[in-house]
Amino acid sequence: MPAKKYRVKLTDKERRELLDLTKKGRNSARILTRARILLLADEGRSDEEIAAHLHSSSPTVARIRKRCCTAGGVEAAIKEKPRRGAAPKLNGRAEATLTAIACSTPPEGYARWTLRLLADKLVELGLVDSVSHVTVGTVLKKATLSPGRKNSGASAG
Repeated sequence: MPAKKYRVKLTDKERRELLDLTKKGRNSARILTRARILLLADEGRSDEEIAAHLHSSSPTVARIRKRCCTAGGVEAAIKEKPRRGAAPKLNGRAEATLTAIACSTPPEGYARWTLRLLADKLVELGLVDSVSHVTVGTVLKKATLSPGRKNSGASAG
């Protein structure tokens, strides 16, 4: 068996912190698994042993081991870097306008606002270049509004 390229050597303080982290169980399963990988790697176990013990994969174990040794220690191995996400389609002003429109009377010929009508209205007003009815629904749901309901957001009773 070839020698491990990345050997994890934890200090006593790091080992205690990882043990505390795994005992408390207040973190995501992903973080707890990574902490357990580092603890087992520090004991000198192979990637295959660790993977079998934790029901993980050998490449995952190797990746965590490498991250610990090259990317900044235990903290870098456990925590994830923030991921880029798409910018929100609607800003605060557009959301406020959407809410106001949804609470207003619907256009001529319609009994109530639909999500597609609301999306079209936002484009017509020039607040966005394009927006899907799903996005409109998500924003209204966050604001506990529903087009067409009389008492949007109010609890029954």
